[in-house]
Amino acid sequence: MSHYISITEAERAEMLAAIGVGAVADLFADVPAEVRFPELKLPPALSEIELRRELGAMANQNANPGSHSMFLGAGAYNHFVPSAVDQILRRSEFYTAYTPYQPEISQGTLQAIFEYQSLICALTGMDVANASHYDGATALAEAAIMAVNSTRNRRTILVPPSVNPQYRAVLRTYLQGTGIRVRGDENPAATLAEVLAQADSSTAAVLVQSPDFFGTLHDLKPLAEQAHAAGALLVAHFDPIALGLFQSPGEVGADIATAEGQPLGIGLNYGGPYLGIFACSDKYVRKLPGRLAGATLDVDGAVAYVLTLQAREQHIRRESATSNICTNQGLMALAAAVYLSLLGRQGLRRVAELCYHRAHYAAAAIGALPGYSVEDRGPFFKEFVVRCPQPVAEINAALREHGIVGGYDLARDYPAMPHAMLLCVTEMTSKAEIDALVAGLAAVS
Repeated sequence: MSHYISITEAERAEMLAAIGVGAVADLFADVPAEVRFPELKLPPALSEIELRRELGAMANQNANPGSHSMFLGAGAYNHFVPSAVDQILRRSEFYTAYTPYQPEISQGTLQAIFEYQSLICALTGMDVANASHYDGATALAEAAIMAVNSTRNRRTILVPPSVNPQYRAVLRTYLQGTGIRVRGDENPAATLAEVLAQADSSTAAVLVQSPDFFGTLHDLKPLAEQAHAAGALLVAHFDPIALGLFQSPGEVGADIATAEGQPLGIGLNYGGPYLGIFACSDKYVRKLPGRLAGATLDVDGAVAYVLTLQAREQHIRRESATSNICTNQGLMALAAAVYLSLLGRQGLRRVAELCYHRAHYAAAAIGALPGYSVEDRGPFFKEFVVRCPQPVAEINAALREHGIVGGYDLARDYPAMPHAMLLCVTEMTSKAEIDALVAGLAAVS
C-alpha cells in the first residue's frame, strides 16, 4: 500500500464493482478515444535530491531580497521578519485553524484575535479594531462602504490621486452597482486641498493616505476638521511602521483607519497573503465589517473570549449584509500580533527611525547626482520620487545587472510623470546598498 494513496488494489476493485464498472478506464468512456489518454512527454523521473536541486535552480532565477538589494515598495515592503514570528505561526494549532463558527470552543484562536485587536487599537489610537480584512485595498474599500452606511443620504466618496492607484482600482471594483460615486482623482495632479474643497452634503467620506503613495506625510488633523465640517467622515489609510514616529489616526480625529498590515512581520511572499487592518471609533462599531472578538467572564468568573457584534447576515443573508467579509486573515493577524509584541513601543520606533534616516540619506545622495532630482513634495517617511534622465524601465534593467531591484515606474499609473521613479528604503537597506544604488544610477545617467 502506498503511504499517500490509502486504498489497496482489492479495495479499488471492490469500489468499481459497487458502481458497476469493470475498470478505472471505463469511467472515461464518454471522452473521445483520440484525446482520452494522450501520451505525456515527460522527462525521466528525478530523485528527491535531484528535484530539490532543479527547483532550487529555478527559484534562483527570481530576484528576491535575499539575492538582490531591494528598493521597490509601492505597497509591499521589505521589512525584517523576526524568526519567532514564523516559528509561532507554524505551530499546528495556529497553522491549521480556520475562522471558528462555534467560536466559544476555540478559546485559543479567539484570544489570539483579541490580542491582535488590542495591539492595533494601541498602535492607532482608535477605539476598536476588527480581525481582519484580506489586504489594505479591501480594507479601504470596506471603509468606504461603512462610511456610506454610517451617514444619512450621502453616497459620494472623495479620494485624492495620491492614494495608491491599485487601491483606488479595487475601490471602484468593490463599489460597482452600489450607486456610490467615487470622485476626486479625475485630475492626477489634484492636491489634497483641492479634493477636500469638493466635500458637500452628498459626501459620505474623504479617503486620505499618509504617507501617501508617493511617500509624503500629511498633517491629517486639519483635513479631519474640514471633512467633519462638511458632515463627512475621514478615513485615514496609514503605514503601521510610520506610527512608530508620526501622528496616529486616533490623534487626528479619524473616524475609520485602515492599513496594509504586511510590514508587521509578514514577508513579501510574492504578493500575499497579506493583512487588511481596520479600526474605527466607538460611534461606528455597530457598522464594523468582519469579525470582532471580545473578552468577558464565564459562569465561574474566569476570563472567556467570544465573537461579538457580528451580524448573522454576513453568513446567511448576503443580500441584507452591509459586508460579506466573513473570514478573517487569522494567521496573518497573529503574525502582526507576534511582531508587535516582540518589538514593543521602543522597537517599533527604532524601526521607523532607521527607515526615515536611511531614506533621507539615499534621497540626499541621489539628489546630488547629475541628471537626477528628488521631488520636494513635503516631508517623507521611507519612499520618495526621483526624476530620472532616462526611462525608468531602462534604468531598472541596468540596475538588475548589478543585483539591484530599482524603484516603481510611476508612468505606469501617472502618465504625466514620465521618467519618474518611486524609491523605497527600509531598515533592511544598508548604507553599502544605498551607495551601490547611487553608483549604479550614476553609471546609467
